[in-house]
Amino acid sequence: MVLYKQKKNQIAKGNRFLISITVLGSAGPIRFVVSEEELVAGVIDMALKSYVREGRLPVLGSDFNDFFLYCPGTGSDALSPWETIGSKGFRNFMLCKKPPTEKVAVADAEGSPAGIARKGSGSWKAWLNKSLNLKISSH
Repeated sequence: MVLYKQKKNQIAKGNRFLISITVLGSAGPIRFVVSEEELVAGVIDMALKSYVREGRLPVLGSDFNDFFLYCPGTGSDALSPWETIGSKGFRNFMLCKKPPTEKVAVADAEGSPAGIARKGSGSWKAWLNKSLNLKISSH
């Protein structure tokens, strides 16, 4: 009877499955079990913590907002951090660091320069495609 209750509780949590996350620039994927109802932002956070715990290089940082999760089979669109990881039905992902922002000097009304943050010229999709091409061509 206790076994029946445990199974019932597991079903209430949602289905769990093994995912594989390849970190761009790192050797080998990270694998762990997640609930299909887990948000993408939470999965990115878990992957970063696992990456650090395993002592992997290069050092990435710990802010999940600095990364996006990408499904190699869906084109160049990153998953939204607020959708569930099981919504697309994929089990293999790629974790990529977002491109850095640049500081651009702009003169204000009085002519004195002020620094403002601006995303790099071009889209993150172009940056991702360039990064993937560099990785593929280097092997």
